[in-house]
Amino acid sequence: MWWIAAGALLLGELATGTFYLLMVACGCVAAGLVRLAGGSLEVQWALAAVVAALAVYGLRRARNARFVRIDPQHNPDINLDIGATLDIASWRDGVARAVYRGAEWDVELAPGETPHAGRFQVVALRGSRLVVRESI
Repeated sequence: MWWIAAGALLLGELATGTFYLLMVACGCVAAGLVRLAGGSLEVQWALAAVVAALAVYGLRRARNARFVRIDPQHNPDINLDIGATLDIASWRDGVARAVYRGAEWDVELAPGETPHAGRFQVVALRGSRLVVRESI
């Protein structure tokens, strides 16, 4: 019974691709091994439930641990302008206009930066305004 259930869960996993049915199948395999060792039906069910629950919990933790949320304003995978450099001639109250990609853009300084003429690097995009810091 446990081996048939594990096989059916594996087939279901191939259809869905979520890995959760695979974790439940691991519980069925563990219960099947206990059955081969001569364990009682209650122990088989308990082990199947515990192994499946621990495997699903581990999968959830592993999936949540590797996803680190990056604010889209600062994510270079979303905004390809982040990391680009541009030259700024003058500032007025922490805001400037600069030619970038063939058009004039509003530019503001990142917090902690001092306004001066020179080369700056885009660190964020806030609406249609580039946020820059001094280029290194």
